[in-house]
Amino acid sequence: MATRIEKVECWVLRAPIAEPVANAFGAMTNRPAVFLRVAASDGAWGWGEVFSNFPQVGAEHRARLVDSIFAPLLAGMAADDPAPVRTLLEERTRRMAIQCGEPGPFAQIAGAVDQALWDIAARRAGVPLWKHLGGRNRVRVYASGIGPEHVVETALAKRAEGYRAFKLKVGFGRERDVANLAAMRAALGDAATIMCDANQAWTAEDAPARIAELAPHRPLWIEEPIAADHPHAAWNVLAGSSAIPLAAGENLREQLAFDEAIDAGYLAYVQPDVGKWGGISGGLAVARHAAARNLAYCPHWLAGGVGLAASMHALAGSGNTLGYAEVDANPNPLREEVYPFIIVDGWVTLSDAPGLGVEPDLVRLGKYVVAR
Repeated sequence: MATRIEKVECWVLRAPIAEPVANAFGAMTNRPAVFLRVAASDGAWGWGEVFSNFPQVGAEHRARLVDSIFAPLLAGMAADDPAPVRTLLEERTRRMAIQCGEPGPFAQIAGAVDQALWDIAARRAGVPLWKHLGGRNRVRVYASGIGPEHVVETALAKRAEGYRAFKLKVGFGRERDVANLAAMRAALGDAATIMCDANQAWTAEDAPARIAELAPHRPLWIEEPIAADHPHAAWNVLAGSSAIPLAAGENLREQLAFDEAIDAGYLAYVQPDVGKWGGISGGLAVARHAAARNLAYCPHWLAGGVGLAASMHALAGSGNTLGYAEVDANPNPLREEVYPFIIVDGWVTLSDAPGLGVEPDLVRLGKYVVAR
């Protein structure tokens, strides 16, 4: 007999931080998270995380969308197979999202529900999700979100923690970007893997020159050098002139968008986010398409510990051996206190705990809870 979804609930958490986390489009002055839990009729439960990094005031709004729209829709749905539930949920909320002009938050919630259902499926099977998906228990990781301040200090600290790949935030002006990257390369040495992320900072006209200035320091990729919604033709022109391979995907939504971007041929690294679109089901589909084109699947994630666990298991279970999992280098108690792990020579070995291997302690985390 099929199990059914009985309850969907979520918690909004917000952790203070000493210094804002800056990027080219803005800054986070605290670290928000929306943790979502789905309970099934057989007593099983699972966790997911809704994207809520930016704008930070959106975390509470997403929780209210869960309570008012998604929880009633999900009640009674089958809880055995995540992918069809995500598809049905997207179909039933598509016109609502159009009506209120919020396809992003709706997709983000559906992605978190998908994460939770995969957690349930693996917990029910008594195995870790990476194994349930037929994958391996190790993922290669990189330290993300470095800069624009304390670049060398942060990079060296992360190397001491076991990281061997590091991503620098750029888009803060040509002189500062080049100086930061040069300092990072000098500090880490020629053997270090360094990526750059522009967070859509440049125009299509300016991007070639900005990339050319960074190229002598040999970044592995340049991420979102131009706006994610620029037409494929603009991305293709940029790829043709760029000495650095291009990466993108965190701001793409829907399978067709990823299929078209991959088939257009301008991306070397494809970066869907389990909390922004598609959850684990969507990420796996993108990973398979990327692998067929010999492209790396590098799931994007820069928030709390639940989504990070989902992201790592998605990469581990994808079969795409070219990719990296993103781990934020900036302090975040909602990551550190929820999903601790050890990095050894650039790799993380995932645990054998059932499901995602994450169970947020809401009593201990209570000081961060601002809504539920």
